[in-house]
Amino acid sequence: MLTVALSKGRLLQPSVEFLNRAGIQVPEDILSSRRLLVPEETRSYQFLLVKPIDLPTYVEHGVAAVGICGRDVLLETVPDLHQPLDLEFGRCRLVLAGKVGDRVQNHNLLSTTRVATKYPRVAERFFLSRGLPVEVIYLTGSVELAPNLGLAETIMDLVSTGRTLRENGLEELEEVAESTARVVVNRASFHLQQEAVQDFLRKLRKVLE
Repeated sequence: MLTVALSKGRLLQPSVEFLNRAGIQVPEDILSSRRLLVPEETRSYQFLLVKPIDLPTYVEHGVAAVGICGRDVLLETVPDLHQPLDLEFGRCRLVLAGKVGDRVQNHNLLSTTRVATKYPRVAERFFLSRGLPVEVIYLTGSVELAPNLGLAETIMDLVSTGRTLRENGLEELEEVAESTARVVVNRASFHLQQEAVQDFLRKLRKVLE
């Protein structure tokens, strides 16, 4: 039985739909059930539901052989995993944003010292690559509040349409990275469960063709 880790939240439903299209029948109640470990009917797979930021850890430590998570999470956690497939759904962008008008008043807004984000490692690397000092303020949610309440001058967050930024008086300053759903594979499982892993990847590739 191949254990497949799935990210709870925004990627769960499209991941389930993609797997079903690949002929991997995920139990219908997985989206509404509170179960975190769900076996497939044929017992070829079992699905592990975890928080997105934790998924690479579960796969890297071999609790799950494979998983599906966003590239944004992989950029933040930098796990030691194979990343054989870009599944091309869940497309969004990681951006740096600030208050509307601040860019006009302060042309060197990137030199501000405080950025609020769920992605502290990515933020540190981003500013370091530009030789700019930064204080990273780690938040787990509602980062859009930070500039308006004076907690930070800028934020780094994931956006899809940009509507949340606009409704909170923020504008995009720079795109940091693009994110889509990726398949990750435990390095040991890639060899020890080679047949099952390759069969899983083969089914997913057919959907992408």
